[in-house]
Amino acid sequence: MKLNCDMGEAFGAWKMGLDDKIMPFVDQANIACGFHASDPLTMAKTVALAKQHNVTIGAHPAYPDLVGFGRRNMDIAPTELKAIIQYQIGALKGICESQNTQVDYVKPHGALYNTMMADFTVLNTVMQAVSELDATLPLMVMAVPEAPEIKAMAKKYGLSVWFEAFSDRLYTDEGRLTPRKEPNAVHASFDLIEKQVEQLCESGTLTTASGKQLAIHADTICVHGDGAHALDAVTRIRSLVDSLTRSQTTKTDVK
Repeated sequence: MKLNCDMGEAFGAWKMGLDDKIMPFVDQANIACGFHASDPLTMAKTVALAKQHNVTIGAHPAYPDLVGFGRRNMDIAPTELKAIIQYQIGALKGICESQNTQVDYVKPHGALYNTMMADFTVLNTVMQAVSELDATLPLMVMAVPEAPEIKAMAKKYGLSVWFEAFSDRLYTDEGRLTPRKEPNAVHASFDLIEKQVEQLCESGTLTTASGKQLAIHADTICVHGDGAHALDAVTRIRSLVDSLTRSQTTKTDVK
């Protein structure tokens, strides 16, 4: 199980996240591309940091919403949305190439991510945008019950998809994230976070807000690099995932 984290979300003098401390503990860095956060210098520094720690680089495009941090939904025509996504991925590609590295996948951010998982016409536009620019780039999407349908959509564009789950978010019975404005939408304790990660890794299930056991397949788990206890949370999740991986490897070897 891989760990991914949103990175490079500072903007000029405004700082966000603990990238330098978090980067050594993750496998995949979703780097902001300037529309919800980041700027050219921040992007370049984050790419260099990811390269230093051998972390896979992903483009993290968003709606053009710096003030709202990309968390506000926007009504954008498909042709414009496609151009917005391609513009952002292209910018990060250029910075990566200047440092002799590359973008290896795409994960949309915030409201764009949530909208495409709720409205597959938007997801279709996102897939089209990525495939036209570089069909070798996997698209990271939320692990949901409709995974077979999403795979079929991606196949139409020659894309592969990576499914992700969230370590610290409460899920609805429909397999979506509980809106942040609702109580307990974000797990406040390390115990809850570790329990959710362990359940994902060992049984491929999540416990929803109503107590339902939801079966999902996840290739990667999203961890968050901001907040007062972010470093403690990420290091504990890294240790837990590594321990579970060793245990599963040992069981396989014994068989």
